[in-house]
Amino acid sequence: MCKASHMATNLAIDDGLLEEALRVGGHRTKKATVTEALREYIKRRQQADIVALFGTIEFDPKVDYKAARRRKS
Repeated sequence: MCKASHMATNLAIDDGLLEEALRVGGHRTKKATVTEALREYIKRRQQADIVALFGTIEFDPKVDYKAARRRKS
């Protein structure tokens, strides 16, 4: 994870969405709510990239992957 830095930013955010996010997320501040929302957004996008790989990597059912991992240790 990257080192935290702070950037002052002015955004026009839908008040209704922000209030609902505050309520649903249980955060005490708008900043905490937006920060958590950004973290979740990033995680979901990264997960979508991983899911997109499903079915694209060839699998050899004859290979014992667990045995191969044990040999490397």
